[in-house]
Amino acid sequence: MEAVLEILDSRAHRHLRLRPTPTRTGNFVQIVPSEFASAAAICPILFAKNSENGHFYIGAMFGFKADENLLADSETGLAPFCPLEQQREAFFISGENIAVDRASPRISEVTGEPLFDEDGGPTPPTRQIQRILGQLHAGLAESHRFIDVAKRYGLIEPVDISLRFDDGEVLDLAGLYTISLDRLQALDDAAVLQLFRSGDLYLAYSVACSLKQVPLLAHRRNRMLAGA
Repeated sequence: MEAVLEILDSRAHRHLRLRPTPTRTGNFVQIVPSEFASAAAICPILFAKNSENGHFYIGAMFGFKADENLLADSETGLAPFCPLEQQREAFFISGENIAVDRASPRISEVTGEPLFDEDGGPTPPTRQIQRILGQLHAGLAESHRFIDVAKRYGLIEPVDISLRFDDGEVLDLAGLYTISLDRLQALDDAAVLQLFRSGDLYLAYSVACSLKQVPLLAHRRNRMLAGA
């Protein structure tokens, strides 16, 4: 469904309501550095390239195929980690304003919590959306900075992920990148100290070490296949 974006306005949109954050998510969702710790504990963090401009971005992998979420609870559909990108669904930053997608299933005129109170002030859900968008905006700037640092030190390297599952299916995941531990450990002391003080060393190790989650994610997929 094509987005229908409108600048959020307390008068024009006083009748709109916000439904809960959707439990569905894609198998690869963009995240920002402040989310690395939560993501790395449960899933791989990888670099990919934007198909439109070729620039790197960083995402959390929830599954190996489109719209596959191997971390979602079978009963609730909820995963233990919900990225800001997912929490902000239906809302975007437009200059100094917030834009709302009227076509989003999160937006309703019937069910959900109102976006504005009777006086036209933002309700708690709307204030939460404002905070999420603020965190995402700052986080994307931090992501760009971290990617530039990783590129400058030559730390980003391609990674080939080839998996064979119990049902015989073979999946080869291309176009993904990680942080090279070999290149990281080969840096001189001055570079390592600079990365440590900036917090980038922690981020780099978070990305590199999160690759250990790939076989665990594959194991979950095999268990789901066995259950099916």
